[in-house]
Amino acid sequence: MWLKFKRDWEEPESAVTPEALFKQRRNIIKGFGVAGAASLLPATGQAASWFGGDDEEPAAIVRRALNKTDIPPLHNDALTPEAKAISHNNFYEFGTAKDDPVKNSRQFNPNPWSFTIDGLVEKPLTLDLDDVMAKMALEQRIYRLRCVEAWSMVIPWVGFSLSDLLKQVKPLSSARYVAFETLYDPEQMPGQKSRFVGGGINYPYVEGLRLDEAMNPLSFMAVGMYGKTLPAQNGAPLRLVLPWKYGFKSIKSIVRIRFTDVEPPTTWNILSPHEYGFNANVNPKVDHPRWSQASERRIDDAGLLGRKRIDTEMFNGYGEQVAHLYKNMDLTRYF
Repeated sequence: MWLKFKRDWEEPESAVTPEALFKQRRNIIKGFGVAGAASLLPATGQAASWFGGDDEEPAAIVRRALNKTDIPPLHNDALTPEAKAISHNNFYEFGTAKDDPVKNSRQFNPNPWSFTIDGLVEKPLTLDLDDVMAKMALEQRIYRLRCVEAWSMVIPWVGFSLSDLLKQVKPLSSARYVAFETLYDPEQMPGQKSRFVGGGINYPYVEGLRLDEAMNPLSFMAVGMYGKTLPAQNGAPLRLVLPWKYGFKSIKSIVRIRFTDVEPPTTWNILSPHEYGFNANVNPKVDHPRWSQASERRIDDAGLLGRKRIDTEMFNGYGEQVAHLYKNMDLTRYF
């Protein structure tokens, strides 16, 4: 069923989207994967389209989502230019410099792709991307993205509610957490092959949420952005988006989701627990040990010195939707 009601954190898309981009919207949609599977686009590192099957072209799938569901952000923020969002990334599987992912992911091929949902569930599933497209109704959501490094973006994602996916496996009453795992493929991901290239991380990358966080309406599984399939450097073909948490929680290129009754290990918490907590909620009052989190640098077309610096909001501005999850918690301790 397509979403047809307005939630309290939504605004008209025209209020947040630059006018030129708003007017060109149909051109953006038409540019998505026409004529079947998209070819590689070396200039951006765009992975081949993974929408398969003969029943419906990928352009039609996303057109339905964008025409019938518009989920803009809480704030009157201009969208980050697409060229910046696909070229300024943290994805250490492809290198640690901001432009490494776009350069080193050009030959990444996510097709075929499958992922497993298992653990403390009644009906474990292994799904491929055709299964996902058959089961899930796509929608567009424009979310703020706040990196723990104190920079930020505003990105239009295409995907579906995480809770809609997780409900299909019927979690057991004993489940308390949801663990996520990224693809491990050193032949395609140079950062996994070399600890020097990959920042010293023990791969595969893992993340986790409390079950109530995973089921929150804001938790989102993205399969596209800017009306196109996800580029490899942004987590193709399937990634998590959690707008009230720092960006490293939004795990990319997911191959496994597992329900558990104990708090799962998470990559950055393992690597440096005094710097990166399990919760990782955006909190301007809790600084990183090496820098302040009170403000952020918005990534846009301006140069480094010209970019707008804004005050960071608690929960990245989504407190009305998520603050109840952390009632009576000491967020300076459980950071």
